[in-house]
Amino acid sequence: MFSSADHAFMSHALRLAEKGLYSTTPNPRVGCVIVHDNQIVGSGWHEKTGLPHAEVNALINAGAASRGATAYVTLEPCSHFGRTPPCANALIDAGIAQVIMAMQDPNPRVAGQGCAMLEHAGIAVKSGLLQAQAEALNIGFISRMVRKKPWIRLKTAASLDGKTALNNGISQWITGEAARRDGHRWRARSCAILTGIGTILADDPQLSVRHIETLRQPKRIIVDSHLAISLSAKVLQGETETFIFTACDNNPDKITALENMGIRTFIFRNTTGSVDLNKMMIMLAELEINEVLVEAGSGLNGALIEAGLADEIIIYLAPHLLGDAARGMIQLPELTNLNQKKSLKIEDLRLIGPDIRIIASFSAN
Repeated sequence: MFSSADHAFMSHALRLAEKGLYSTTPNPRVGCVIVHDNQIVGSGWHEKTGLPHAEVNALINAGAASRGATAYVTLEPCSHFGRTPPCANALIDAGIAQVIMAMQDPNPRVAGQGCAMLEHAGIAVKSGLLQAQAEALNIGFISRMVRKKPWIRLKTAASLDGKTALNNGISQWITGEAARRDGHRWRARSCAILTGIGTILADDPQLSVRHIETLRQPKRIIVDSHLAISLSAKVLQGETETFIFTACDNNPDKITALENMGIRTFIFRNTTGSVDLNKMMIMLAELEINEVLVEAGSGLNGALIEAGLADEIIIYLAPHLLGDAARGMIQLPELTNLNQKKSLKIEDLRLIGPDIRIIASFSAN
């Protein structure tokens, strides 16, 4: 159905889409290539929410050469007025003869309507070219649109025997500089970083991207059942949007103080007196958060896994041994049968400096 040239042009479009990896949220990452007589005459990508979409940038780049050309786009052109006009109309007005796309837009406001507009205008439409690659690039956007929850990615660093800190809490640094820099790349692509109050009280982290260049900082999310956070915590400082999810409904003065600092607080209490993590995920989707990077302790990591909310885990394993007395990665109830084990699928395995990075997905999800 698709030629080798089609694959090459779509691969180019996907590489363009990756340029928006750190900047397009909450929008998807999209690239577009305009081809005429088997030559690229225009290209573009979506750079940031509110700015022109990939198709418009590519059409501007191509100019008059767009007429009669083929557009390779990594996501179905939008058909509605959002922050910008519909891209389907722009392709029609430019005289594009054919559109080849990687995948249909999961946004119910589009979901096939862009294709229908193009076909109604007499433009030939093909879909499914390098779809898996396009889906991986926008895994969080797809999750938010289809499942009404963000893509939840746990990240942890440990010794080879699975320990994240000494028993006295000392943990800096288990892994090397290359692994820490790689971790900041995952921070940069995420819409938000999530942690628990235990990590805040122990480490007082900033939860910011520092080791690589980025156009924006991810939002910060804190799970704090008893609202124990100090108003002077580093994570509450600066202009980065921060959310606290708590189960505490009897401290209105502190909630007011937090809100006066620009911190949004949500009270989601479950039957055990902890934060209702399922309701939290629904709210995060409503806040247009696509990908969440969880950098937390074993308790919150385990709670997310037990609730079936974790989609993926990134583990950096350093070539050290810390022994049984050191702290573990994930707190789970004791298993009495191996059938109760949590199954994962290894997606990627590689060396990052002297450390091993494992990316695995939770197959049950």
